[in-house]
Amino acid sequence: MSRAPYAGNVEIFKARSSKMFAWICWAVAVFGIVVTLVAAGPRALPGTTPLLFIAFLGWLLFWRPVVVVRDSGVALENPYRTIDVPWDALVQVDTRFALTLVTPHKRYPAWAAPAPGIWGGRNARPEHLKGLPGTTYGPGSSVRPGDLKNTDSGAAAVLVRTRWQDLVEAGRVEPGRAEDALVTVAVGWLRIAATVALAAASYWAVFL
Repeated sequence: MSRAPYAGNVEIFKARSSKMFAWICWAVAVFGIVVTLVAAGPRALPGTTPLLFIAFLGWLLFWRPVVVVRDSGVALENPYRTIDVPWDALVQVDTRFALTLVTPHKRYPAWAAPAPGIWGGRNARPEHLKGLPGTTYGPGSSVRPGDLKNTDSGAAAVLVRTRWQDLVEAGRVEPGRAEDALVTVAVGWLRIAATVALAAASYWAVFL
């Protein structure tokens, strides 16, 4: 978690493995380009487009996505969309497949906070079940694997639910207004265009 570069009372969540996967993509790309230059010289650079595509995907899929929790609401920075959900629009926080913000009209999953696989629940310890926000617990104080503190979806859910609960208790968020609240979705057309262009260039470099 980090608070930069956002200002104000902000908490930012990124999956713990995301930075590692991003660096792996970049290392593979740099290694491949260096080997190509050494073996074939600068004239072979146009053929390294697939490596540049790998580096771009490392940034797009692993480095960029975050969950931003603010006093005004929650922003999901996904690969191709930025979704801004104000607190008044939120009716539920789900973690079945990923951290998902549920509104009266739609569900918005967070790319940065996937639910755990089979090992996520098996590695849980008693402390991962305690001290969670009240809305986390189901019947009989049950907790979903995706809500455990030691998982990506669970850690992000704790941030969202805690801030939501605090604001409701402080009277700064009024439950029951979700139908009127507006969710903002911004599509990253430049990122889409870059993906299409790099994919086409990679195909050309490999097959043509």
